[in-house]
Amino acid sequence: MPVEILMPALSPTMEEGTLSKWLMKEGDTVSSGDLLAEIETDKATMEVEAVEEGTLAKILVEAGTDGVKVNSPIALLLEEDEDESALDGYEPTGADVSKPSDKEEQKAEPKSEPVPDKPKEETGKADDAPSTRYDKKPDDGPAPKTGSNKDGDRLRASPLAKRLAKEAGIDLSSVEGSGPKGRIIKVDIENYEAPKEAEKKPEAPKDTKDESKEVGAVRSGGAEYLSKMGIEAGTYDLEPLNGMTKTIARRLSDSNNNVPDFPLQIDCEIDELLKLRKELNAQAPEGVKVSVNDMLIRACALSLKFVPEANASYTPDGIAYHKHADVAVAVAIDGGLITPIVREAENKGLSTISTEMVDLAGRARDMKLKPNEYQGGTFSISNLGMMGIKSFGSIINEPHGMILSVGAGGPRPVVKNGEIKVATVMTVTLTCDHRVVDGAMGAKWLQHFKRYVEQPITMML
Repeated sequence: MPVEILMPALSPTMEEGTLSKWLMKEGDTVSSGDLLAEIETDKATMEVEAVEEGTLAKILVEAGTDGVKVNSPIALLLEEDEDESALDGYEPTGADVSKPSDKEEQKAEPKSEPVPDKPKEETGKADDAPSTRYDKKPDDGPAPKTGSNKDGDRLRASPLAKRLAKEAGIDLSSVEGSGPKGRIIKVDIENYEAPKEAEKKPEAPKDTKDESKEVGAVRSGGAEYLSKMGIEAGTYDLEPLNGMTKTIARRLSDSNNNVPDFPLQIDCEIDELLKLRKELNAQAPEGVKVSVNDMLIRACALSLKFVPEANASYTPDGIAYHKHADVAVAVAIDGGLITPIVREAENKGLSTISTEMVDLAGRARDMKLKPNEYQGGTFSISNLGMMGIKSFGSIINEPHGMILSVGAGGPRPVVKNGEIKVATVMTVTLTCDHRVVDGAMGAKWLQHFKRYVEQPITMML
């Protein structure tokens, strides 16, 4: 029976993606670990590895196809003991989103010869058939149990699974398969050896998105929508939304509608910070150049360390207090925004933070970040100072409890000891989730942040 290669979930929140490029063609021999295709998500482009062995018999989704749903079949693989005759009459168990015309034809067909429904035990849910290293083994379903992994007298198992089972001395008849129709695959053998590891794997997200409510999605089409708004056709160019734009719009709209936030603003003198930065860069190792933003990242992390109750996230079951300051830094890229994360920033020096940010920002612009490098975090910082923006407020990036917006530093008059002096002043705005951080707590955090910025030598302690 052909093996279905499914669209992988490259992150817990991924619902669909673009199959941008096939790295193999029909007829090619596939070994475990071979690169099959490039998948473009809302944030990155990643290569997908094969976990099965065989021949790539049929490509179901062509390169360049947008909106391919997670866990829908994208190709068929034949095992070493199968030939093309195994494809005759075979229908993929999952929904092929790349061929809507086929669905329409099926709906239009007369029901002159009804086909009995197959029992659920044998339909083989697409969610239960991991086909790449990124797929998750389901924890919620009896589907693998109800679907027998035996086809007559033949045990359904991939060649790789058979070899791994033999090497490990595992009786295949005692292994429950999670592939289509109970087929035993590589991950089943690995999980049999270490079941606890399987329990740690996150459950694949359920597709609860309401397409009709998606931001920017207008059922009647963008052109008709603009026409209703009084904009004439031919006076604009309509560029379709990409995955990143849709995700940003949806998440920020949810945050703006659901999070009761408020801003706190404060001015910081940065003359001493600029002076220290210059001295540090004069002594820094070759290739290291500390930026103002690097110093602000460390100041944020240390402030979270001294006000740990502000390093928190709201959840329906309670407030989550984070053990580390994982600072997400907004980076502008083509078509949107991404927030790579400096993990445990409170434990890292300026040189380390600088090196990490150069690497993360570079790979972010090339769409090469891994999901764990931009998902999560406990706090956000967005700096538009280099673009001349004096002050601004940002929308909270859930589940973070706060986000700091940094404006441009410039010469301003200040009063010192009753006299007017000129100092380099930077305005920052802290947006807080009132469910987690109240006004007094946010002000306390800003006091620590201001002290680190205006007396930056304390960041070295």
